[in-house]
Amino acid sequence: MIGIEILEEAASTNSEAALFARMGIKAPVLVAARRQTAGRGQRGNSWEAEPGKNITASLLWFPRSFRASLQFSLSEAVALAVVDMLADAGIEAKVKWPNDIYVGDRKICGILIEHSVTGMTIDHTVAGIGINVNQSLFLSDAPNPVSMTQLTGKGYSVDAELRRLAEALERRLRQAESEEGRTALHEEFLSGMWRFDGKSHPFRDVASGEIYRGIILGVDRSGVLGVEKEKDGETARYMFKEVEFLAK
Repeated sequence: MIGIEILEEAASTNSEAALFARMGIKAPVLVAARRQTAGRGQRGNSWEAEPGKNITASLLWFPRSFRASLQFSLSEAVALAVVDMLADAGIEAKVKWPNDIYVGDRKICGILIEHSVTGMTIDHTVAGIGINVNQSLFLSDAPNPVSMTQLTGKGYSVDAELRRLAEALERRLRQAESEEGRTALHEEFLSGMWRFDGKSHPFRDVASGEIYRGIILGVDRSGVLGVEKEKDGETARYMFKEVEFLAK
């Protein structure tokens, strides 16, 4: 069972969850903050969240004898848990590789996962999750945010949604503990992946700066994204942060 710890304020819930690990806590816990002052996103970006209106939380999880080479399965499990939680609210979401959550072309959730590895196994994982719940106005320069309330016109209890998230995380991460479960997770991840639709989309290769159109071929079990370039049929393969999805 995942415990829930709610803080009135924290600089970063990922940092707070990592502190729990350093204190010797060995039980899974979801650390949430009603106000987060220095939330972190992918590529060092900040995460905008109006105090008290959104989920800003980090899960401290201890995988059972989990090989580091399987770490992308944990990422898939966390992303699909958020998709499950949103589906319960009647919101159909997809996973933008590697683990942002989109509704249409708008971002409703960001995820930042950090692993602590000992030898060949993962000692513990911290998964930071920011979900836009009741926020109706976004002031940062983020290009495409959206919230649950904007999509449905309803208001939500953040604490109740946090509990539903904890339940979904528990279910999906337990699924990742077996090879059969990891295979099913990967298949679901692919079937619900944003822009994995056989159509051409714009990308930017981070290393070279090349902008091109391509078709997503899929993601392998280690998390490598394959994109077929439209101009010459060449297949480009990317690890995290090596390619950017561009707006149409």
